[in-house]
Amino acid sequence: MRGILTFVLAGGRGERLDPLTRDRTKPAVPFGGIFRIIDFTMSNCVNSGLRRIYILTQYKSFSLQKHLLAGWDIVSTQLGEFVDVIPAQQRIGDEWYKGTADAIYQNSYAIEDINPQLILILAGDHIYKMNYQRMIDFHKEKNADVTVACVPMPKETSSQFGVVEVDDNDNVLGFQEKPREPKTIPANPSMISASMGIYLFKKDVLLDELEKDAKDPQSDRDFGKNVIPRMLKDGRKVIVHNFTSREGKPQYWRDIGTRDAYYQANMDLVKPNPEFNLFDKNWPVRTYHKQYPPVKVSSAEGNTGSIVDSLIGGGCVIEGATVTKSVLSSNVIVGKNAEVKNSVIMESVVIGENAKIQNAIIDKEVIVPPNTTIGYNLEEDREKFVLTTSGIAMVAKKASVVKD
Repeated sequence: MRGILTFVLAGGRGERLDPLTRDRTKPAVPFGGIFRIIDFTMSNCVNSGLRRIYILTQYKSFSLQKHLLAGWDIVSTQLGEFVDVIPAQQRIGDEWYKGTADAIYQNSYAIEDINPQLILILAGDHIYKMNYQRMIDFHKEKNADVTVACVPMPKETSSQFGVVEVDDNDNVLGFQEKPREPKTIPANPSMISASMGIYLFKKDVLLDELEKDAKDPQSDRDFGKNVIPRMLKDGRKVIVHNFTSREGKPQYWRDIGTRDAYYQANMDLVKPNPEFNLFDKNWPVRTYHKQYPPVKVSSAEGNTGSIVDSLIGGGCVIEGATVTKSVLSSNVIVGKNAEVKNSVIMESVVIGENAKIQNAIIDKEVIVPPNTTIGYNLEEDREKFVLTTSGIAMVAKKASVVKD
């Protein structure tokens, strides 16, 4: 895999995830109790044998850089491997990255330094497990100029994705940006090919196309909107790699770019038989772990602590409280007789005695006073917190929660 250079785009603002992205870029948002969103893309790289990785950052990247330096220093520089963070540098002109294509273009020097055969471009803000080797083999077999990874999605979700029009031989015919009336998969009119934001290019083709895009004053500097459609007009060979199982079924992939999508993806993890398995020893998801003591579940004055259908991070203390269908990050304290249901609780949150929380996302280092309720009265919650479209209460990092 030494002939492949990987770029992970990790500079997104993630405005639709506010307040979780007020202090951090989207790929740095905690997910699944102990992970950051970027850990899933990075784990896919390492598990696929890709160990020459540049991570491009821009927006509020400090916590992301800390996490990567602490948790992803796992490669051997003596073997020519690296995981390097490249901040936006204005190397070409005086502007920051204007789009996905521009982010790569402004780092063309890094490509020339390595001189790889193929360039793999990944998004750092999606939840999925993918062996990129299958895509690389398919790309080489087809001798494509670029291969676009797609996942089949229901037709009615088309307004949420970039939709790739394909023929029966996996050739790309066109690209639609969040269409209301999408082009469907020829063999299955109820499904679309949703772009995963993953592109595998021949190096020389990529550099040539980026030069063309940089000279187009009308371009948004985006692969899906501009570069790929131009390549189709120019007669380049553009094909689709379908992210499906060997039986042809769509694999789990989530773009958690909205508040409700983020919440639901966390809730997917606590189902009795989750489609996305964090406990797969053959495809481990790596991260940086702080050193915490074991989880403690205790009774308090006759109240027995209990945890049902939940994920609990290290160092948590459940003091005669009930936690149901929830994700708790590390170092969370849930006080006596408190209840937490259908919620995502992040690191170092303290939930006071007799507090009742449901259908909520609580960011780091929030103290919930005793006897407080969150998620039971939407009108009251709306005055205090951010609410998602479906009514999930979101409490910002270090926010002051006023007792009812």
